Amino acid sequence: MVAAPMTGQGKTTIATGLMAALGDTGLAVSGHKVGPDYIDPGYHALATGRPGRNLDPHLVGEDRVAPLLLHGARGADAAVVEGVMGLHDGRIGTGGFASSAHVAALTRTPVVLVVDVSRMSRSVGALVKGMADFDPAVEVVGVILNKAGSARNVAEITRSVGLPVLGVVPRDERIASPSRHLGLVPAAEREGSVEVVARLGEHVAEHVDLAALLEAARSAPALDARPWDPTEEVAAPGTGPRPVVAVAGGRTFTFRYTETEELLTAAGCEVVPFDPLEDTGLPTGTRGLYLGGGFPEVYAGELAANRSLLAELREAVLGGVPTVAECAGLLYLAESLDGHGMAGVVPAGARMAERLTLRYPEAVSPGDTLLTRAGERVTGHEFHRTALTPGSGDRPAWEVDGAPEGFASTTLHASYLHTHWAGHPRLAARFAEAVHGAPAATPGTAHAGPSPAALAAPATPAARGSAPVTGPVADPLRHHGDVEARGMLDFAVNVHPGRRPAWLDRALRESLDHAGVYPDPEPAREAVAHRHSRRPAEVLPTAGAAEAFTLVARLRPWKRPVVVHPQFTEPHAALEQAGHTVTAVLCSEVGGFALDPAAVPEDADLVVVGNPTNPTGALHPAEVLRGLCRPGRLVVVDEAFMDALPGEPESLAGERIKGLVVLRSLTKHWSIPGIRAGYAVGDEAVVRGLARVQTPWSVSAPAIAATVACTSGEAGAEAERRAKEFDGWRAGLEEGLRGAGIGFVPSRAPFVLVKAGEGVHARLRGQGVAVRRADTFPGLGPDWVRVAVRPPETTRKLLAALASSESTVRTPSSERFSGRNP
Repeated sequence: MVAAPMTGQGKTTIATGLMAALGDTGLAVSGHKVGPDYIDPGYHALATGRPGRNLDPHLVGEDRVAPLLLHGARGADAAVVEGVMGLHDGRIGTGGFASSAHVAALTRTPVVLVVDVSRMSRSVGALVKGMADFDPAVEVVGVILNKAGSARNVAEITRSVGLPVLGVVPRDERIASPSRHLGLVPAAEREGSVEVVARLGEHVAEHVDLAALLEAARSAPALDARPWDPTEEVAAPGTGPRPVVAVAGGRTFTFRYTETEELLTAAGCEVVPFDPLEDTGLPTGTRGLYLGGGFPEVYAGELAANRSLLAELREAVLGGVPTVAECAGLLYLAESLDGHGMAGVVPAGARMAERLTLRYPEAVSPGDTLLTRAGERVTGHEFHRTALTPGSGDRPAWEVDGAPEGFASTTLHASYLHTHWAGHPRLAARFAEAVHGAPAATPGTAHAGPSPAALAAPATPAARGSAPVTGPVADPLRHHGDVEARGMLDFAVNVHPGRRPAWLDRALRESLDHAGVYPDPEPAREAVAHRHSRRPAEVLPTAGAAEAFTLVARLRPWKRPVVVHPQFTEPHAALEQAGHTVTAVLCSEVGGFALDPAAVPEDADLVVVGNPTNPTGALHPAEVLRGLCRPGRLVVVDEAFMDALPGEPESLAGERIKGLVVLRSLTKHWSIPGIRAGYAVGDEAVVRGLARVQTPWSVSAPAIAATVACTSGEAGAEAERRAKEFDGWRAGLEEGLRGAGIGFVPSRAPFVLVKAGEGVHARLRGQGVAVRRADTFPGLGPDWVRVAVRPPETTRKLLAALASSESTVRTPSSERFSGRNP
């Protein structure tokens, strides 16, 4: 433990630097902080590459301190614990309870004192001796002299100290920590935090005897305790999808305990962070909200400017999405903060106050709420310089020191009090239980549906769109679902209904900085090559899949081009526009629209097939598609929706096969149809030929930036999460169709081909619901519609509309398809 006689001695500087220095030697280091502070653990995390953790007997109870230390130190070679205030300073009136000394005794951790000697000499010896002798249960094993001056004074101090001097650290203004009204600036907010921590590590390594410190650490005896395990504190449902708990983060919301997220994960929830400064909407499928602490007062103007997120947040909370808000979260839900409009969920306004509120109380629940039951007690802490007017509602969250505080209901718990859920796991369990039973927040997307009243009312002529949407289509191959969806509840457009990730929006905005020069597609080419383990020469960035189809059509004077149908019509249209006569190979409804390779003419020199196929949702085995390849033939596989399938099964994007090219689109899964980003990957000679017929600079700077961002490792994890989310949504849609006796083709894509009956498409439009008419796809008739997968609450509106629509097909076709996967 790195402790000190009093605050302001440099504990954080030395402790963080020590963690970084030990890590630089190759050791795995875990960082811990005595007390409730969130800020120091942020720097510890940068230094160690592991979550920073807190050890606080007041917040979690004495019996959990050692288990939490062991939990945080799993797999580490050394654990460094930063103390709080002076070594023996604890909760006032408790005899040092929750002090650094208390934690050192509970964990049997040897203590190294950091002493600022810039204004002392021999008196340091007296100070250190008093600190070391004060409590026999605490073992002080050495001293680090901080902000040391002349060598003569250091020698005088060293002679006076009756303990080993393990380091003499001179002052270095380059590593001074900036302050704020509550203390240090959090690492997530501070520019150059990583560089600062690196300099701290170098500074400590140069002036502290690391070997001697490690030897002192090895003297710590084994602990008679089991590591804390969140799965032993809460229970998760045995089956079913993991509901999303959206957790506020970024520069504004930097205060939360790592164990809170671990408890929610153990309780079967999926924790998804969002940034209130950057994200314009909540994470897709949000069914719970956790808004922790931070400094919203510093960013009040920017938070207020993000009106779309505030509106969606307000709608979610008022709509019953279980929500926990602590301190900064409470302010974010208020009507205003320093005159800036906030979410307006809590009927109160907040302003900066003259005095700092800092207390370490025990709170009582005055009634049953989302988190608590009447009369229950918790321990917590408050740390803020804002005041709320009024300070509580008719139903307060807590009584603190006999006074009501905060706002609560069966779905909301908001107050200034911070609690550590590892010490009160029942709070996590109740919140998770509520989340599992809650509906998802409806995202306010570009294709969001009308209000319930609008859904129930007949559509106006403007809402219905142009006549060709329901009448005959002049050019079926060029009909697009976008015209179906204008002003309607959208099940017609196959674009992910969720918000774009913040990192993608950031990349798109930054791409505008390069608008003054011609775009260079090489970064996109290299990113795609890395994504699929290909050579850059095997990749061609394109302006969406649409440009790629045009390039294929112009590549050669095709003798017998074949398009496998039913399939996305754009490649067929591009070939005809280029003057080619297209042969259509139709997959059979009886076979679930699976591809029969024998149906492809042997003399076909071009074969285009979708996988998974739009609109049928059929996923063709990779082995079947490989079998189409042969000398003199180009096989083009359109994998525009492959990234919407968990694990991308049957993909050929990573395979080197002569005469094979795979096309990908990034516009649908990442909600950027206006950017037009895609690529071709495959046979190097073919890709080189496509590049020759491509118009120079056809791929814009935003498309290049989107391609780089969406093929990164960060994107891979988010793509997989979205794909699994799609799977759950599609399962719900298919279950509803099956229950209603409506025929459909089991799908592997983010859409389902439904045999709803002739005329249902138009009748749904009359109720304000748009689905994609399928009679414009070769091989399908007017009794088919394609339905895009949407979140459950939106899907329920479609099913209700189908139920009220006359002549919906309820035939043996549902029996034919609903039990099979083509």
